[in-house]
Amino acid sequence: MSGNTIRVNLRIWRQNGPRDAGRFEDYSNVEISTDASFLELLDVLNERLVVDGKEPVVFEHDCREGICGSCGFVVNGQAHGPDRGTTICQLHMRRFQNGETLVLEPWRSAAFPVIRDLMVDRSAFDRIQRAGGYTSTNVGNAPDANSILISKEVVSEAFDAATCIGCGACVAACPNGSAALFTGAKVSQFALLPQGQPERTRRVLRMVAEMDASGFGGCSNTLECEAACPKEISTKWIQKLNREYVVAQVASENGGEVQEKASAG
Repeated sequence: MSGNTIRVNLRIWRQNGPRDAGRFEDYSNVEISTDASFLELLDVLNERLVVDGKEPVVFEHDCREGICGSCGFVVNGQAHGPDRGTTICQLHMRRFQNGETLVLEPWRSAAFPVIRDLMVDRSAFDRIQRAGGYTSTNVGNAPDANSILISKEVVSEAFDAATCIGCGACVAACPNGSAALFTGAKVSQFALLPQGQPERTRRVLRMVAEMDASGFGGCSNTLECEAACPKEISTKWIQKLNREYVVAQVASENGGEVQEKASAG
């Protein structure tokens, strides 16, 4: 075996669908280059399984560049594996040791039913975003750069929230299966900007209602979500979500909209 090649043993969760009981299956001595990504490891395994006439392991992916958030499962108990700020598709095999056993599981959440093996249904995130509705500001044409004046500080804050890719690692890492970090980031990116003000009250109320209806748990501030997030989204957006929700509830009870300035954060 060459110096840049290792062999690993895999223990992978196999499940035919949301109603299947599921089970772990073991695959030994999978040879892979240390320069390969983790998803390439699964490609190599699946090629072996197909040759042997067995069902390949199902997992989700798209860009393989850490952009889309499609990939994602648990490696040895850690969402997206052991590296901070890294998606599964960016995780490389040089991070592991020759002969190591790796346990692979899907996101564990009642709101993310297993479709098959390591692939889960994350449409609950889509429903939360749809519940937020639209922004009534015209975005059909490119406006002049200075047509809406926004301070650099506010723009930077909004961008930090908007970097969430919706992979679901926060839910998988949270002992309560909470989606507060995801929802907080999506609410905050609009609440900070003037374009998001007209729908600010009903947006947060509807998104939180959909989050609860989808079966996500409550946040208890364990901060595991921030630790597992491949984009390192801060839990300050959960605080922002709580504030937006309380203010929106008061405004809704009084028959009005949120009157805070966007720059207030």
